[in-house]
Amino acid sequence: MKKSNEIQIYNTLTRKKGKLETVEPGKVKMYVCGPTVYNYIHIGNARPAIIFDVVRRYLRYRGYEVTFIQNFTDVDDKLIKKANEMGTTVPEVAEQFIEAYIEDVRALGVLEADAHPRVTDHIQDIIGFISSLVEKSHAYVVDGDVYFRTESFPEYGKLSNQKIEDLQVGARIEVNEKKESPLDFALWKSAKPGEIYWESPWGNGRPGWHIECSAMSKKYLGETFDIHGGGFDLTFPHHENEIAQSECCTGKTMANYWMHNGYINIENEKMSKSIGNVVLVKELRQRFAPRVIRFFMLTAHYRNPINFSDELLKQAENSLSRIDNGVRNATFALANAQEGPVSAEEIEIIEQFRHRFIEKMDDDFNTADGITVLFDMVRELNQAMVAGDVKKELLEHYLNLFQELGEVLGINLTHTAEETSDGLTDQEVNELIEERTNARKNKDFARADEIRNELQEKGIILEDTPQGVRWHRKA
Repeated sequence: MKKSNEIQIYNTLTRKKGKLETVEPGKVKMYVCGPTVYNYIHIGNARPAIIFDVVRRYLRYRGYEVTFIQNFTDVDDKLIKKANEMGTTVPEVAEQFIEAYIEDVRALGVLEADAHPRVTDHIQDIIGFISSLVEKSHAYVVDGDVYFRTESFPEYGKLSNQKIEDLQVGARIEVNEKKESPLDFALWKSAKPGEIYWESPWGNGRPGWHIECSAMSKKYLGETFDIHGGGFDLTFPHHENEIAQSECCTGKTMANYWMHNGYINIENEKMSKSIGNVVLVKELRQRFAPRVIRFFMLTAHYRNPINFSDELLKQAENSLSRIDNGVRNATFALANAQEGPVSAEEIEIIEQFRHRFIEKMDDDFNTADGITVLFDMVRELNQAMVAGDVKKELLEHYLNLFQELGEVLGINLTHTAEETSDGLTDQEVNELIEERTNARKNKDFARADEIRNELQEKGIILEDTPQGVRWHRKA
């Protein structure tokens, strides 16, 4: 796909959309905050993994060369606590949950990052970064701890649109008498007895949370890169602190575009451990196909909050099945389709679908509207097949476009002829449902149950409603 200069991105820093203009023409450098690997990931963690995977896929689709970096926080207070609870070491905890993370997101269709830097592999880079801040008086040392001097950066608060004098101490900001200001934050923490540590100019200790992303993004992407992404909850203080320490260190803009995805609510309530409504991806994958979970995440614009429930997942499953059915029926028809000319008007209709999809995705990666285009394609294709003899070439054009756009979204929309021929066409399903309905009227419940079971074995789910029988193919 030829690159365009019309991609619009909403920038949290400017609070408006603007045209993507990269540091290097034709190249995009992206850094996305990864997980703190002390537990299995929940669906709130899965959303940015999926969203920024689609951003990367789409930029590549539009012709950009993309370098995508996502870190692993593999040393942190939470990992130390987890290691103590499990009676093991911090590295062993990290390794276990990095493997679990990769398994979960790979199942969700997320591509590997170009690099997954770990904090513990970059301690010297982090120490060097902190040393530069100390030398420039942007940081100070107290009893083996090193703190960033927030007031040395007058623009502090620009990402979250807050004035430094108005900022209140946030929940994740440590308050102690060592700090010059309650807004100052730790760059290096002196080791407590029994904790994992590294040697440094300030004594044995380990990095603070915020410094790792500044040091690693600088190493892998340079002093200024294009896109920094993460969940909305990271805007303040994490990303705010990254900007402060990076721009004080280099004297340059850290990232030109800041992208943040919205929250996930669980049945209209904020997901919280205290409420007990945290949904782990590894458990959710036992109830729903991973591609259904991914599809669900993409049915809302990434900046909007998204509400989660099993019922909404089932609706997403049904919606995805509508697209699958269209692709499956077209694949089945292709096996018996006749050769013949395809009109310019028919080709133009297909091209318009592609253009519409690009138009929607160019507008701040609007996957929700992009998916609407897929539904319109299914409707147009179904109407064409119902109307009469659809030629082989036209079916191939449609199927190729489904595959093309599905790859952008990270959702496989390809079905082989073998897979389809082993199943049933819509007409055959409807005939069996009619036979089942007649069997029930005649009180032949054994045959009715036999038909339901036969359909279920083929992945076809029946729902008896007051309006009649509804059915869908399991995604």
